[in-house]
Amino acid sequence: MNYIHQFFLCLASWLAGNGEQTLQPIQGIEGHVFLIAGNQMPSPDHKPPAPQGVRTTIYIYALTSVNQIIHSGSSPFYSAVHSKFIDSVQSRSDGYFRVELPAGRYSLFTKKKELFYANTLDGQNHIAPATVRAGQLTQVVIKMDYDAIY
Repeated sequence: MNYIHQFFLCLASWLAGNGEQTLQPIQGIEGHVFLIAGNQMPSPDHKPPAPQGVRTTIYIYALTSVNQIIHSGSSPFYSAVHSKFIDSVQSRSDGYFRVELPAGRYSLFTKKKELFYANTLDGQNHIAPATVRAGQLTQVVIKMDYDAIY
């Protein structure tokens, strides 16, 4: 179906519904990416600054285990990811992003320079996992805290 045909179908639906357009539900992942830097130690005299949303690229791979990456030292930085690349999405300047994906399990990475970054694991050693269920948006928060002190 071409875009002009889709446009007229949407317009007809909108007109028939007295201004209420029926939209197909989106399925995938949405969330925010936050850059956290500096002193995050709790103290009565010091309140850590609020995390800042950041424009960055989120790299989406098939669910990735620690056996499918090449570590860069003992940090949560990786020089290579050896699972299937699925997609990437750019977050807005406030950190918000949304991407449509088929139902399934994924790993989400960001980058600092040339290195992939993900700082969470589940109980089965999967890196930064996110599960997409049919007809649903999975909510995630990605914290890029490699320049933070805890």
